[in-house]
Amino acid sequence: MKSRKYIRRNSKSAFTLIEVLLVVVIIGIIVAIVAPRLSVRTLDAQKSAARASLENVSLAIEMYEVDNGFYPPTLQSLITKGSEPNWKGPYLRKAELPIDPWQNAFIYTVSDSDYKLSSAGPDGAPGTADDITN
Repeated sequence: MKSRKYIRRNSKSAFTLIEVLLVVVIIGIIVAIVAPRLSVRTLDAQKSAARASLENVSLAIEMYEVDNGFYPPTLQSLITKGSEPNWKGPYLRKAELPIDPWQNAFIYTVSDSDYKLSSAGPDGAPGTADDITN
């Protein structure tokens, strides 16, 4: 009868360098695929938040106009009372003016019969293609 030799494995087995490098490469590929998609989602979420804030401020401007008969001269007029006798504010919940998701103040211009409210968008420069308006 032949005797069998059993190969004893070392009880301290570990990953080889090739296996570790392969795992690192696979993780890198997954991150390279997923990261751009997440950044697009983040930008979309920021734009949606900016639109929602613009809508809230627009509603406050409209409430001010209903109470006073004209649009507020500045956005600050939505928070603090000026000389308007029919002012029933504050028209915004917070005691400070809202800012867009990119930490910029909203841009507000007013005429006798209309107003324009906008965010400079992700680039922070007004008058560019990425501006968000009401």
